[in-house]
Amino acid sequence: MSWEICSIDDIAKVKGGKRLPKGHDLQSEETNHPYIRARDIGEGKISFDDPTYLTEETHRHIKNYIVEEGDVVITIVGANVGDVALIPQQFSGANLTENAAKIVLDREKCDPTFLKYQLANDFTKSRFAHIATGAAQGKLGLYKIKSFEVRLPFLDVQRSIADMLVAYDDLIENNRRRIQLLEESARLLYKEWFVHLRFPGHEHVKIIDGVPEGWACCPISKLSVYLNRGMSPSYDDEGEFLVINQKCIRNRLLTLDLARRQSKEFNQDKAARRGDVLINSTGTGTLGRVAQVWADLDKATVDTHVTIVRPNENVPYLWFGYALMNLEAIFEGMGEGATNQKELKRDRVGELKILVPPEILSEQFHELTKHSAEQIHLLVQSNKRLSEGRDILLPRLMNGELTV
Repeated sequence: MSWEICSIDDIAKVKGGKRLPKGHDLQSEETNHPYIRARDIGEGKISFDDPTYLTEETHRHIKNYIVEEGDVVITIVGANVGDVALIPQQFSGANLTENAAKIVLDREKCDPTFLKYQLANDFTKSRFAHIATGAAQGKLGLYKIKSFEVRLPFLDVQRSIADMLVAYDDLIENNRRRIQLLEESARLLYKEWFVHLRFPGHEHVKIIDGVPEGWACCPISKLSVYLNRGMSPSYDDEGEFLVINQKCIRNRLLTLDLARRQSKEFNQDKAARRGDVLINSTGTGTLGRVAQVWADLDKATVDTHVTIVRPNENVPYLWFGYALMNLEAIFEGMGEGATNQKELKRDRVGELKILVPPEILSEQFHELTKHSAEQIHLLVQSNKRLSEGRDILLPRLMNGELTV
């Protein structure tokens, strides 16, 4: 197979984003003008979990700095320099931050999806990071993007390779949507029963001082058999133990993709077990995030930035997990210390009181949500295998080792 080496400048135009005009700012209220920040770019796609928008007036000032469907965008400043995303139809016309650049391809020479996959991998990102310059934080100049070399086969081969990799990502995305629906269903059921107090039979229960008769407010420490931070790991890629960090806890789910290996023995009380609730307890941005261990883990623990809250044996663990996941915003607000060094102290977690229903209700909730938790775990594992398979294929496809 013939592959041509060419620079991005040979196949595309590269243009930077635009800083907001002085006196203008972003807003969370939705408008017709979404604004793509560097933090929204990564893993080959735009992740708009915390969306921001521009007013009509602000957009008019920078209306020439927009992206269109099929553009490839790349971050050019900061710790995530070299992150890449392909612009989908829904973000066509969105404004782009000055901390990113767009690559507008000549589609007679290069397929946008193919280029996205060629650029969106760890090896290429490390190359971009290497050529970025700047003492305080690296900056990837537009001229360096233009001169960056890529290898291209014939256009029909590009499209075949892209289609193969898209098939993997489509399966992963479908699983993510299923996970989101399952998790949301269980969370809404928890809120319906234990926050809005519309539990089965609520019509026949007296409310006394805002609390249903037979319910009680109880500190988390009284419902827990263990409440402590994790261990200080000795990182070792060949180590036999897995250590869970703050990056593994996101959107009320535990994923082990970003867990690391370590070699130091640890107290078995700190071993992550089914039913353990894990709370991010240091720093900003991730502090207060909560997830629960829904499957037995082998030789796994957490690091010192994560707090383990283990429910008593007589406490239905899924009810306990969703009760603490419902407190994420409260945990975040309980952080103490300087802005970038905030700590969520374990005694503050233990002192926090939650409303405890009769055991028959918490058991019923546990049984109703157990299948969802099991399905979510299986889907997370399936996505891990799909991602691994795609990541094994990608470099072999991109260097022409495998033909399609």
